[in-house]
Amino acid sequence: QVQLVESGGGLVQAGGSLRLSCAASFSTSDTLPVTWYRQAPGKQREQVASINYGGITNYAGSVKGRFTISRHNAKNTVYLQMNSLKPEDTGKYYCTSPWYPSVWGKGTQVTVSS
Repeated sequence: QVQLVESGGGLVQAGGSLRLSCAASFSTSDTLPVTWYRQAPGKQREQVASINYGGITNYAGSVKGRFTISRHNAKNTVYLQMNSLKPEDTGKYYCTSPWYPSVWGKGTQVTVSS
């Protein structure tokens, strides 16, 4: 069964950092494309960052320069390093892959206090 499991969320003060993990339940090879999304209460889900099969990354304008997406192939894991966190980064973060569009995890909650 294909699964993507998010972890690493928590409560942090503004200016702090968190590293989210997206672990695949299968061998990903070094080309699995992954996208991180987030959803805040009462708001639409938004795309935060992505890494494609070639390792090219893309970021939403609101997180560019603060977030970094990376892939650790040996651990079948994609990370989202989040620095200089702001209260508006609060939300539930999810990872998914366009190769498995119906596969969504339970997400991990990120709360940034001001």
